[in-house]
Amino acid sequence: MTSLDRDRWLASLRASIPELSPVDALARQAQGSVLIDVREDGERASGTPMGAVGLSRGFLELRIEQITADRQQPILLLCGSGQRSLLAAEALQRMGYEHGASVAGGFQRWKAEGLPVASGALDSDAAERYARQLQLPQVGEAGQAKLAAARVALLGAGGLGAPAALYLAAAGVGQLTLLDDDRVERSTLHRQVIHADARVGMHKTESARIALAGLNPRVQVEIRNERLQADNVERLLADHDLVIDGADNFPARYLVAAASRRLRMPMVYGAVERFTGQVSVFDPRRADSPCYRCLFPEPPAAADAPNCSEAGVLGVLPGIVGLLQATEALKLLLGIGESLVGRLLHFDALGMRFRETRLPRDAECPGCGDAASFHGYEDLVQLCASAG
Repeated sequence: MTSLDRDRWLASLRASIPELSPVDALARQAQGSVLIDVREDGERASGTPMGAVGLSRGFLELRIEQITADRQQPILLLCGSGQRSLLAAEALQRMGYEHGASVAGGFQRWKAEGLPVASGALDSDAAERYARQLQLPQVGEAGQAKLAAARVALLGAGGLGAPAALYLAAAGVGQLTLLDDDRVERSTLHRQVIHADARVGMHKTESARIALAGLNPRVQVEIRNERLQADNVERLLADHDLVIDGADNFPARYLVAAASRRLRMPMVYGAVERFTGQVSVFDPRRADSPCYRCLFPEPPAAADAPNCSEAGVLGVLPGIVGLLQATEALKLLLGIGESLVGRLLHFDALGMRFRETRLPRDAECPGCGDAASFHGYEDLVQLCASAG
């Protein structure tokens, strides 16, 4: 297409698509019109009109109904200079949206006229790194900023902690705190994929930190080479937004469950054995949420609950369960979707089946029931010890 043809084409679009000045667009926005910035994520990183929804032009037709399905909703389209927004408005017109308009001069003119601008939450690296995630209306720049500000504690840098940490780091969670005092062993590599043969003998936390830094250097990784105990559990978990439970023993789980309740911090529970796994969420911020002891009021005997080193486990199983835990964590941090609060999700790898069990709050639960009382973390350690 020659420049003359392009000019004629744009002129024909302007004859059929209403154009508004940025000042008029701002007034319409205040009256309820939706302002959509159709520039690419990297372009919006330097700023966007205050209150605008970011939706790249290439995904407009695919995702506009997630923003508004009402064909009568007034929509304002803005780009860099006012040309792509004409094309976007025409596309919406073809889809049946009857009140679409283009902002003349685009963001360049918007800024030049001194209209309100929201500073871009993302630099060019972040815009590129999280590009596919940013395209989700449920995430966007605001959601990505939430993730960047989040602090997640992971109890264990092993089978469950490995996949959870990798995907939380890849998603851009700002700080991950790894709690584990074990070292990498060759027998764990088939399921703890965050580690490597060259790092056998290294602390798991340090090995995981190396892998996470290589995946996403933007994420801050704190390491704590400590075993979770009665005298340190609250100190280690305090100031985090949630905790991923990747423990392989009941004393640690009872401690973290009690601490999460006292700190009002969601606990994303996961467990695996042989070919099966289960996942749930215990969220003490919600009055209807059960706690871990609604599921296990008393710790089972050691013979009834062997760990992976005793019972064995299919290597991919912790990966599946850990990814489910990471999914629940991201939903909680973003405030989207329906969490597993009140539900226990079971996975059977041999049958390749998921099933769900209701897990309501137990009024007689020793952890969160009406008559429950907390007698200290040391009592929980003794309770688990007495179970054998």
